[in-house]
Amino acid sequence: MAFIRKKQQEQQLQLYSKERFSLLLLNLEEYYFEQHTANHVQCNGSQEERKIRGSLKICSKSVIFEPDAISQPIIKIPLRDCIKIGKHGENGANQHFAKAKSGGISLIFSQVYFIKEHNIVAPYKIERGKMEYVFELDVSGKVEDVVETLLQLHRASCLDKLGDQTAMITAILQSRLARTSFDKNRFQSVSEKLHMECKAEMVTPLVTNPGHVCITDTNLYFQPLNGYPKPVVQITLQDVRRIYKRRHGLMPLGLEVFCTEDNLCSDIYLKFYESQDRDDLYFYIATYLEHHVAEHTAESYMLQWQRGHLSNYQYLLHLNNLADRSCNDLSQYPVFPWVISDYYSSELDLSNPATFRDLSKPVGALNKERLERLLIRYEEMPEPKFMYGSHYSSPGYVLFYLVRIAPEYMLCLQNGRFDNADRMFNSIAETWKNCLDGATDFKELIPEFYGDDVSFLVNSLKLDLGKRQGGQMVDDVELPLWASSPEDFLQKSKEALESNYVSEHLHEWIDLIFGYKQKGSDAVGAHNVFHPLTYEGGVDLNSIEDPDEKVAMLTQILEFGQTPKQLFVTPHPRRITPKFKSLSQTSSYNAPIVDSPVSPGEESFEDLTEESKTLAWNNITKLQLHEQYKIHKEAVTGIAVSCNGSSVFTTSQDSTLKMFSKESKMLQRSISFSNMALSSCLLLPGDATVISSSWDNNVYFYSIAFGRRQDTLMGHDDAVSKICWHNDRLYSASWDSTVKVWSGVPAEMPGTKKHQFDLLAELEHEVSVDTISLNAASTLLVSGTKEGTVNIWDLATATLLHQIPCHSGTVCDAAFSPDSRHVLSTGADGCLNVIDVQTGMLISSLTSDEPQRYSSQAGDEDICKHTIISFGCLVNVTYPSFMMTE
Repeated sequence: MAFIRKKQQEQQLQLYSKERFSLLLLNLEEYYFEQHTANHVQCNGSQEERKIRGSLKICSKSVIFEPDAISQPIIKIPLRDCIKIGKHGENGANQHFAKAKSGGISLIFSQVYFIKEHNIVAPYKIERGKMEYVFELDVSGKVEDVVETLLQLHRASCLDKLGDQTAMITAILQSRLARTSFDKNRFQSVSEKLHMECKAEMVTPLVTNPGHVCITDTNLYFQPLNGYPKPVVQITLQDVRRIYKRRHGLMPLGLEVFCTEDNLCSDIYLKFYESQDRDDLYFYIATYLEHHVAEHTAESYMLQWQRGHLSNYQYLLHLNNLADRSCNDLSQYPVFPWVISDYYSSELDLSNPATFRDLSKPVGALNKERLERLLIRYEEMPEPKFMYGSHYSSPGYVLFYLVRIAPEYMLCLQNGRFDNADRMFNSIAETWKNCLDGATDFKELIPEFYGDDVSFLVNSLKLDLGKRQGGQMVDDVELPLWASSPEDFLQKSKEALESNYVSEHLHEWIDLIFGYKQKGSDAVGAHNVFHPLTYEGGVDLNSIEDPDEKVAMLTQILEFGQTPKQLFVTPHPRRITPKFKSLSQTSSYNAPIVDSPVSPGEESFEDLTEESKTLAWNNITKLQLHEQYKIHKEAVTGIAVSCNGSSVFTTSQDSTLKMFSKESKMLQRSISFSNMALSSCLLLPGDATVISSSWDNNVYFYSIAFGRRQDTLMGHDDAVSKICWHNDRLYSASWDSTVKVWSGVPAEMPGTKKHQFDLLAELEHEVSVDTISLNAASTLLVSGTKEGTVNIWDLATATLLHQIPCHSGTVCDAAFSPDSRHVLSTGADGCLNVIDVQTGMLISSLTSDEPQRYSSQAGDEDICKHTIISFGCLVNVTYPSFMMTE
C-alpha cells in the first residue's frame, strides 16, 4: 500500500533525527530554513525563571520551538501574528524576564499554537492574546543574524498581497541556496566523478524541502538546505530500476526515482526550479540505466494485462504511475475505482452483475437525477464549462480515507484541525451513498482499498477524532454486513476487483480516467468534464504575470486535485477473460497463444525499449550483398527456393516464370503462361510443381519434371495477387476483394484429367486484397488490402478477428512471427509495422525512405542461416532483379 509504505519510510528517517518535529508542522508551501539549540525562558509571574531545553526552528512563515522533553508541547508562532521581534533587552525588557540573558531573542505576538503535548497527535491548541516569549540561543553570537532573518521573514509575512509574500520568500530561499553548495565530503568514495549539481526540492506528501542535487558516476545525492531529516539522501545508481519525469503543479519540473520494480512508493521525488535541470539529470540517469533496465509503456502493460500476465490491480498501479500519479504528491495520488455497489447485503455475490458499479460512467453520472441537475447547470454555465465542482481525487479525499494512519497530514492540510466528526470516514456504506447522492461528492477510491494493510480502517492510534451528532465517538470504520472483519473486507474487495465482471468492464473506466473519454467531445458525451485547471495544459502558469493570481491558481491546482495524464487516445480494448477464452476454444486461433503464454519474466517484443526496437530494425542494414542477378525485364513479384537451395524460381510483371540455378549461376528456364503479369509463386512439397498467380485472374500449376503447364485454376473475377499452400489447401487473394480457400490436388501426370478444385471458404473484404500469409500452424491468415488495412482471420471458423488500418497506402506484404504472436506488415507508405495478434494492437512502427515490399528466408535450415533472398525491401521496388545477401 503506497501511502503506508511512504509513511514507514518517513518514520525511519524520523528515527534517524530523533525529533518530534516534522515538516508537516509547517503550513502548505512553507520552508524550513535552519535550527538552533536554545532554551525557552519561562516566567511564572514572579522573579523565578524556568528554562526549557530544546531546538528553535526558523521557518519561512513561522517560528517553531521543539522542547527536548516530550511532555512539553511543541510551540508554533506564526510570523504574521508577531507584533515585535528583537534582541531581548532592547528598548526596555519585560520585568518578568529581568534575569534573562541579553543574548536572548524576544517575540511579542498575539497567537500561538501548542502541538503534540506528551507526543500525542491531536488538534492544535490555540492561545490568543498579547504575550512575549524569550529564547536563549546556545551560541549567543548568532542572535543578531537570527533576529535579522526573522525580521526579514516577518516583513514578507505581513505583505498585503499573497503573491508579493511568495515572491519575497522565494528570493530569500534562492539567496540561501546560492550561498551554499553540495558538500563534496559527503561522497561515498573519493574516486567519484561529479557530473552535475543543481538546486531542487525533495517532495514528500504536502511538503517540499529545498536543497542541492548532485550526481556522480555512481550515486545520486540530495543534501537538504536545513539538514533535515538527515544530512544527505544517497541513492546508488546501480540500484535504480525506474525513473520518471513528473508534472508538479501542472509544470514539467518533477523527477521520481524508484529502486524497486513494482512498488508505487519511490525512493526520492525531486522538484526542480528549471525544467532543463530536470531533463539533464533524467538524461544522465536514463543513459546509465539504458543497458540495465527495460522501459515499459502503457501499450506494453496493456498487452500484458489483456493476456492475463498482470492482474487488474497491478495494471491500474502501472497506469497510475505512467500518468504521473505518485504517493509523494497528494494532488496526484493514485486513483482506483469503486467496483462494488452493494454494501448492505449480508452476503456479497460476485456472480451477480447488480453487485457491481457501472464502470462505463464516472461517479458523478451514476445517479441519474443528480446528473440531470448537474447538466442543467452545465448548459447554463458560461465558458469554460465543467460538470463537476469537485474532483474524483484530491488531497482532501486521500486524507479523508487515510486519517487514521496519517492524522498529522490531515492536521497539516486543515490548519491543525480534524474534519467535523460527521464528515469523517465513518462507514463504507455511508461514503458510497454520499458519492451517489451528494451534491459535490464524486470521489473514487485509492489503492489501499485493494491492498493487504487494514490499518487505515482501524483506529489503532486511539485518536480522538470527535463525537458524532448521535453521540458515538469516531473510531474504526464501519464495514458492510458481508465483511466479518477489516481483513475480510479487503480480501473480498480484492476478489471483486479481479472478478470476471470487472475484468470485462475495467477498460470502460480506464477510458474515462486515463483514456480518450478524458477530454474533448468524448468527455462531454460521457459526462466526464471537470474544471479546466485540473487538466494537463489547462493553464500556462508561466504566462500569468500577476503574482497574486499565479499563487492563487497554483494553490487551487494543488488543493483541488489533478486529472491524470492522458495515456490513450483511442478506445481501450477489453481484457481477454477466461470466459472469452473458453468460448474461443473451438477455434484454433487461441491455441498457440493462450495455451503457451509467455512467462511474466520473459522479454517479449512489446516489452523492448524504443531504442532496442530501433536497434533491431537497424540490424537489417548490416546485411551484406552476396550476389545479384538481373533476369527479368520488369519488377520481381515472387520468389520460391527449392528445399535443397539449388534452384530459385521467380515471377515478374514481365509475365514470366523463371528458374535460376544457384550452383551454376545460370538461368535454366523461362516460362510464359499469358501476356499478363505474374504476381507470386510457390513450390509445392516435393519441389515437383511450381504454382504461379496471374493478373489474368488465373492460378497456374507448372510441372518442373515435365517442363509444362500442368493445371489452371480459374477462380477469381479479377487479378490474383498472392497465393499460399498448406496441407493440400490453396489460399488465393484477389483484387476482386476476396480470399478463397480451395481443396484439391492437381493432376499427377500431364495429360490426365484435370482435378476439380473445391471452394471451402471465401473471406470477403471491402477492397482489393494485395497479399496474404499463413501462420506456422495454418490456423490463422493475415491479409493486406489496397487501402492499407491488415486483417487477421481465424481459418477454423472463417471469421475476422482483427481489422487494423495501419498503412496509408497498399499493404505490400504481411507475415506471422514463428510463435504466431505478432504480424509484420510492410507497405507502399514505407512503414514496417508490428501487430500483436491476440489484441490486434499496433505495437511498433518504423518508417523508411522507400516503399517496402517483401523479405523471405530461402532454402533449408542450413541455407537459411546464410542466405536471404529479397526484393524491394533493400532496393527500389521496381528493381527487376533479385539479390542474395549474407
